[in-house]
Amino acid sequence: MRNNKYDNRELSWLKFNQRVLQEAADSSVPLIERLRFLGIFSNNLDEFFKVRYATVKRIDLAGKAGKKVLGGFNASRLLKEITQIVIKKQAESLEILASIQDQLKEHDIYVIDENQVTSEQAKFLKEFFLQKVSPALVTIMLNEIDKVPNLKDSKAYLAVKMVQLERDRLQNQYILIEIPSSVERFVEIPSTNGKKYIILLDDLIRYNLNVIFNIFDYDSISAHMVKITRDAQLDLEGDLSKSYIEKLMDSVKDRIEGDPVRFVYDKEIEQDTLDFLLKKMGIDTTDSLIPGGKYHNRRDYMNFPDLGAKHLVYDKIEPLPIPGLEIQGSLLEKIAKKDFLQHVPYQTFSYTVKFLREAALDPKVKSIKITIYRLAAVSHIASSLINAAKNGKRVTVSIELQARFDEANNIKYAEKMEREGVKLIFGVTGLKVHCKTCIIERLENNKIKYYGFISTGNFNENTAKIYTDYTLFTAHQGILKDIDKVFDFFEVNYKIKRYKHLIVSPHYSRSKFSDLIDQEIENHEAGKKSGISIKMNSLSDYGLIDKLYEASQVGVKIKLIIRGINCLIPQVKGMSENIEAISIVDKFLEHPRLYIFQNDEHPRVFISSADWMTRNIDHRVEVTCPIYDEDIKKELIETFDICWKDNSKARDFSSKKDNAYREKLGPDFRSQFETYTYYQEKLKKSVNK
Repeated sequence: MRNNKYDNRELSWLKFNQRVLQEAADSSVPLIERLRFLGIFSNNLDEFFKVRYATVKRIDLAGKAGKKVLGGFNASRLLKEITQIVIKKQAESLEILASIQDQLKEHDIYVIDENQVTSEQAKFLKEFFLQKVSPALVTIMLNEIDKVPNLKDSKAYLAVKMVQLERDRLQNQYILIEIPSSVERFVEIPSTNGKKYIILLDDLIRYNLNVIFNIFDYDSISAHMVKITRDAQLDLEGDLSKSYIEKLMDSVKDRIEGDPVRFVYDKEIEQDTLDFLLKKMGIDTTDSLIPGGKYHNRRDYMNFPDLGAKHLVYDKIEPLPIPGLEIQGSLLEKIAKKDFLQHVPYQTFSYTVKFLREAALDPKVKSIKITIYRLAAVSHIASSLINAAKNGKRVTVSIELQARFDEANNIKYAEKMEREGVKLIFGVTGLKVHCKTCIIERLENNKIKYYGFISTGNFNENTAKIYTDYTLFTAHQGILKDIDKVFDFFEVNYKIKRYKHLIVSPHYSRSKFSDLIDQEIENHEAGKKSGISIKMNSLSDYGLIDKLYEASQVGVKIKLIIRGINCLIPQVKGMSENIEAISIVDKFLEHPRLYIFQNDEHPRVFISSADWMTRNIDHRVEVTCPIYDEDIKKELIETFDICWKDNSKARDFSSKKDNAYREKLGPDFRSQFETYTYYQEKLKKSVNK
């Protein structure tokens, strides 16, 4: 089914998730971290079905082949191939889970089920169930109703079959129990003889089925887990009298009733129970039916407790300070003199929060403008902005309410900030605002001076601990005036702005990136130094892929580090033999977008919020920022080179190998660990100066 020129986007994404599963299978990864990678694998799959599978299904149901938007692939056939791959990988993930749990026993950690509860543990579990679990249970007797109430998207349920003896014949009663999310999925049982025990909440409920159904006289009872995943498409059309926030809130609520796109069930479930459920819920054969194991919602394994076993989890790193930028003093005074780069999680995210807190208190600061895509559940960023508004600053926040699966959190903060006097902008009709920018106006010597920052990642304290991202702090007036124009565009978007420094989507990114590639082609043909090095999350835009093919065909060397989707096929003679591409999946999530163009002897380096996906290039507001400071430029090139040398967690993309680890030609080199060492050495040198 492979296209000769491009990999299919959906199948490429599934390969990325297989790389996550490889981490769960990797014996060099600490055991509890391997469980957490299984959780990430499962969570990723849930989102894939809600969004990408649902999109392909809509194309198929519309009676369209969808070949144009699916890169030459037929929608109906693609759905079948996705299902086959997922079934295979689900089975593999169950084998990995069983293996990890066996290995945990060697460390006196036991994950037990309802059949392994000892008499000593029974009293604790009965009491825990009655106090914590029973009050939270929702139990639906299916025989008594005509239609199953809408099951919550991606929630896990136990499908119970109770066999009763009535009038000398057996009668089946079918029941659904919702696994409550208000109780931790992993219940820790008091230790015995130094051994630690965990029981999953689902098994605790199974253990107490006799308590739940003690009013019934039944012959036998069984319970198997099921889960439904729904289409996550938002519908913002309709009632003109409703505000944008009201429409969005209604649309998020409507997800509860979205069309089902996947039904996962325990493969040991009785056939009559499965048939009853599918018929009652109106799920037909066009939906993706995925047989699985005893447990679903394995995304919860992302939060598997460490049980005090520090040797079974990654060592925590202490985020480092930025050399020359003391967080105790004034950041603005330092930034006025030179640019600084923050690289999380190797360096602390506290600088971003401190920048806004300082701006909120500084009497000379008159205004703050910032774009927000995803905030932490408890956000110091939002608190700092509210603080600034209370101190009389003009605070303008462009908040993207359609940040997928973060809509409810963003709505909550939008309403809170608006109440506190923050001016809100809800982006541009038809365009998501995905850029990560901030600009402040400060009155100095009776003139306005700009300060600000541009980032590759979200202003989110939680993700900054696990996502790698760059943030540039700058007082470069030209760059910051361009950012101010971006905010003008939000409010007067029928005027297309001209930018002297920034590359801005949706108007200029495609042409500007194409020009940069053309310059490398021209340089190579003129005998000058040429080369392109790119790090991003996803590469799927066929137009830009074709430009990279064009550069490769004249001899320009291209290095790509692509974490996720990659539709470009490297190392194909006559098409892409000068392109090498790798993916790194490791302890941290690789999230920066970094573009390096050799430009003979004067490299042009950019950080960006934009991947090379059609949505980012043509349908979102994105900002790509040039790096002018030579020290920062050198740092970005060096950290790219560190990633490129990885031979421990790097996988090769090629036309022949899928997810094969890179060949080791020397000592082990693990780029994320080496990057932290790089910043430790950089800090030491600055202290010793």
